Parts: sequence; structure tokens; C-alpha cells
Amino acid sequence: MSIVGVSGKTSYIGAQILSLRSQLDDLQTQLATGKVSTTYAGQGPDRAFALGLRAQIANINAYANSATNVQTRINVANLSLEGLSNVGSSVKSASTSSTIVLNNNGQTSGQITAQAAFANAISMLNTQSGDRYLFSGRATDRPATVPANDMLYGIGTQAGLTQMIDERRQADQGPGATPMGRLAVTSPPLTTTVTSVAEDGSAFGFKLASVSSTLTGATIAQPAGAPPATTVDLGAVNPNNGEKIKFNFKLPDGTTESIELTALTTPTVPPAAGTFQIGVDTDATTVNLQAALTASIQKLADTSLVAASAIQASDDFFNSSATISGGAVNNKDTVPAPITGATLLSGAAATDSLATDFAAGDTITVNGTPITFVASGATGNQLNVTDSVQALMQKIDSITGTTSPSTINGGVITLHGGNAANLTVTSSNAAAFAALGFGATVTASPAPLRVGGPPYNTATTLVAGTAANTVIWYTGEAGSDSARGTAVARVDQSITVQYGARADEQAFRHLLKNVAAYAAVTTDAANPNASGQSIALSQRIGANLAPQTGYQSLQDIQAEFAGAQHAVKSTTDRQTQLKGMAQAMLDSIEGISVEEVATKILALQTSLQASYQTTATLYQTSLLNYL
Repeated sequence: MSIVGVSGKTSYIGAQILSLRSQLDDLQTQLATGKVSTTYAGQGPDRAFALGLRAQIANINAYANSATNVQTRINVANLSLEGLSNVGSSVKSASTSSTIVLNNNGQTSGQITAQAAFANAISMLNTQSGDRYLFSGRATDRPATVPANDMLYGIGTQAGLTQMIDERRQADQGPGATPMGRLAVTSPPLTTTVTSVAEDGSAFGFKLASVSSTLTGATIAQPAGAPPATTVDLGAVNPNNGEKIKFNFKLPDGTTESIELTALTTPTVPPAAGTFQIGVDTDATTVNLQAALTASIQKLADTSLVAASAIQASDDFFNSSATISGGAVNNKDTVPAPITGATLLSGAAATDSLATDFAAGDTITVNGTPITFVASGATGNQLNVTDSVQALMQKIDSITGTTSPSTINGGVITLHGGNAANLTVTSSNAAAFAALGFGATVTASPAPLRVGGPPYNTATTLVAGTAANTVIWYTGEAGSDSARGTAVARVDQSITVQYGARADEQAFRHLLKNVAAYAAVTTDAANPNASGQSIALSQRIGANLAPQTGYQSLQDIQAEFAGAQHAVKSTTDRQTQLKGMAQAMLDSIEGISVEEVATKILALQTSLQASYQTTATLYQTSLLNYL
């Protein structure tokens, strides 16, 4: 009988053991990693699907990171907006409730509050989130504004707001020890019953609005002419006791003030404010009327006009405008003289008309909007060829939306663009355009507007400040496009949100110009009209900081940010659900059942143990054991 060795049989068993050992190693790796395989090759036929799911999850994670950054930046910006809103509320409250008591610097307690509030507002507009300035538009690497102190008081050769307010006050009040706000109250030559109130044709001071009267026998001429003037002729019959006359004036900041004078038969000693004595005849009454009107204008010029001037100076500082001035030109009258607002755009020889006429069909294009000349019947953006230069300037102003009306003085037209907007003006009739004092194409960029001086009390026009002589308060990126569009984030494959901001947006400028004006004005306590100046300023600040219709507000910006946040949250919520589903599918492909793997490991361990024992027994078999 032959005896067969164990090597042949044990080699087969050994291979089986190695296979079982390999399976056990794989199962232990799966149990440790929670994955069916550490390589895509081991994932089976769904490996491509798993790759797609992983890419989708990675994209969602990237969008989630972007959304987190956006939400953080908007939250920080909203804190600043809330703080700015509180600044407006606190200054408004201070302007309406503080006592009119001047400190050693000539300011009220409300103005001291405004100084601190203004510095706080500037700090909030220069807020950063990480290394990003939030209110600088696309220029996220630099602050949105210059420091508050530089803005108010200037630096080096650059004038700040306080200097510009003082210059504008001088220009609006006009010359003289007791300024008249650039008005003149006179009797025209050879008249003794006529009172004339006339502007001086400059860009400053009071502007006549209207006159109303109950004076018996009086003839009133409403403001007209260039420069505008109004007249009151008492005629031959004296007014009756208690009858009134009222003069309405426009002030630099767009507000209106009135002077109402009452005729009295019995005078008071001293004469009561707002009254004039009826004289023995209309000549004497006219003298008394003019004296009372002059005194009232002087007082108004040293109270409300001072406050309105400060508000407008602040507006010109914060709401930069483009300014274009033409050269001095003459009309074609018998004796050529500088053109005025009354000069016609087309007229016969020896008339007050442009040296070269505009004709029907000609155009003047303002920032892309054409003004078309027609023979007659002008409507919309049209002008009759026989209209005046003043009508043309008003039409241009209506297109630009400027808050500083264009002016003409000494034959020089000065055009002002809209706030923070470029100004470009061209004409199809170059010769007639030149007769207005302009070249073929005139263009200008926004700049703070300043009084054209010195001297300032006799200045006639506003001029553009430069970076060399005026503080340029906004240092961020400027543009005519949407401020929100200066920061854009993609939070989904097809969804982007806009959350940028510029500190020169209308809502910010409106807040800053009023708080800064209140903080910058100082009043001479020795001036008998000091209280009137402070009251007039406080009233304007309180009214301006109340909710305004037709203007962008801080709440409008907050609402836009809220819309962006809602879009981000909605997208993030949807992505969270999508990620959960994708992860579940990926886990079903890549993942394992721990219980199942553990059961398999136990079974393999049992099989291995049996195989080891069988192999060991075979290797111990000998002839003696076999027998």
C-alpha cells in the first residue's frame, strides 16, 4: 500500500486560508473606515455615480462657505446701518429738544451731541469685515471716507466744511455792515410811491418768490426780469389800518420764508416788528414801508438765511456736482452787451438775442438727452427758438436734476450737474453754442461746489473745488451703477446675490450733510440775532432728519440687504436638503452595514480557525500516527 504526503492537500488549504485572510482584512478595513472600499475601483459599477455625487457635495460645501461670508458681511453692515439710523434719531431729538444756550465755542448742547454723532457715523461708514471695507464700493482695500476731523476742519491747504460754510454765509448775506441777503429795496427814479425789491443776479442770497397784499389802492408786480424784481406801488390812496402786505422769499436750501408787514395808523414807540406806519400821504407811507421792509430783510438775512446757507454749503460739500462755465459773450443788440437770462436764443438784428441764432431742428444734448429747438409750440424736452437763455438753463437743470440751479452773470453761464454725476453737454449748432460761451463738447466730473472768491460777500457764482484746495470726503470707488452691484457672490450654480454699498449713496449723504452742518456751525453769542440763528438751524435740522418722501433712506438699504439675506438663506436651506439626499445616496454606494460586516467577520474568523486547526493536524500526521 502506497503512502501519499500531505503537501499537495495542504497547499490547497493554504490558498484557502490566504483567501479567507484577505477577505477578513478587507472586512476589518471596511469596519474601521465605514466605507466599502478605499478606492473607486472597489466600489463596483456605481463608482461613476459616486464621483458625481461627491462633486455635487463639494460644490454645495463651497457655496455654503460663500453664503456664510456673505451673511457675515451683511450682518456687520446692518449693524452699521442700525447705528447710523440711531445717529439720525439722536441728532434729530437733540435739535428739537436742546436749549438755545451757547457755550464758549458758540454752540448749543444739541450741536455738541451732533459733533460726537458725526464722528461715530464716519467710523461706522469705515467699518471692516475681515480685511474688507464694506462701504467703499469695489475699492474694498481702502476706507470709504477721510477722517471726520479732516472733513469738518480741513487739512493743510484743503478747506473743510466749516470754512465752506463761512464762505457761503458771506456770499449769501452779501456786503455791508447790515447785509440784505443780496436784495436791494429802493424807489425807482422819479417815483415816490413805488417800492422795488430786486435781486442782484448772483447765485446767492434771497430769491424773490411772490408778493401778496390787502393794501387798498396798491398795485403789485410779481417778480420778473433779469435779475428778477418786484414792485409795490401805493398809488394815491393810503392803505387802511390793519391791512397787510406779504413778501415770500426762496432761501439757498430750498426752503421759503415770508415777511409780512401790517399797516398801522397809530405808531408804536419803538415801531413794532412786522408793522409800518401809515403816513400823511402815500409818499410818507412808502418811506415807512421801505424802512420796515429793510429792517425785516436784514433780520431775516441774519437768522434764517444764515441757517439755510449752512445747510446748502453742506449740501454742496457732500453732494458733489459737475460744473461747466462758458466764456463771456455778447448779444447782437444795437450796442452789444453781455448776454443775460433774458437774452433770446434767436432774434432779429439789433435785439437782445444771441450773436448766432439757434434754428428749428437744432439740438443741445445733455447727458445723452436731447433738447430740440422748434419754431413754436414747444413741449417736453423742446424749446422755442424764441425762448430765453434762462429758459434753456432751466431746461438743462430739469434734465440733470441738480440742486444748484445754473446761473448767468457777466455773460458767463455756469451749469451744474446732478449730485455725484458727470455732466456732458454738446450741440448740433456749434456756432450758436459758442454764442453761449461753450466749445463743441463740454464735460465735467463731480466736485464739491464752492463760492467763487475771495472776496466772498460780492461773489456771483459757484465754482468746482479741487483736491488741492478742498477736502474730498468720499475716498471709496465711485460709479453711476448700482451700489449693491459692487459686491456680488455666487451662492448657487444659477443664483448670485448683490450686497455692496457706497458711503456716497443718497441716504448716507443726506444724513451726513445735516449732522455735519449742525456740528460745524458756530454762532457769535454777542450777535443780537444769535438765538434766531440757532433756532432757525435747529428747525431745519429737525425737519431734514425726519422721514423724507422721494429720497433713498437707510431703511431702503436695509431692505435690500434683507432681500439678499433671504435669498442666501432660502438657497442654503435648499442646498442643505439636497446635500442630505446626495450624501445618503453616496453612503448607500460607498458605505457599509456595520452589523453585516461584523457578522461576516465572525463567520470568517470561525472558518479561519477551523482551517488553521485542520492544517495544523495535517502537518502533524506521520506514519506512526497514521498506523
